[in-house]
Amino acid sequence: MKERKLIEVAAAVIMKNGKFFATQRGYGPYKDKWEFPGGKIEQGETREHALEREIKEELDTEIEVGDFLCTVEYDYPEFHLTMHCFLCDVVSGKLTLLEHEDAKWLKRDGIWSVDWLPANVEVVKVLENRL
Repeated sequence: MKERKLIEVAAAVIMKNGKFFATQRGYGPYKDKWEFPGGKIEQGETREHALEREIKEELDTEIEVGDFLCTVEYDYPEFHLTMHCFLCDVVSGKLTLLEHEDAKWLKRDGIWSVDWLPANVEVVKVLENRL
């Protein structure tokens, strides 16, 4: 049996005025699915530093990484994902979409209005229980 690729990422749950920032993938096998923005943790990087770097690269925005929210382990057909999620605040920038197709600020009662990636569904459930 083929060894499944392991991918470790950090994701930003950016909140403002009671809303969550969600992004829509614009490429790959999960194109059009929604997620909390972030990306791969490079060797030697902390989760927090990876998140700051990825948000700068993807959204041209500086964030402050706040409280740890959860870690999700999820088996996709092609790989195993470990996703570390943090509550974050925008420090500067306008959340400019450089890699994503679309983005939305979702209210708590509309958080299920988008088609979340499976691993992100778990994060949404954690958020629902915390709020």
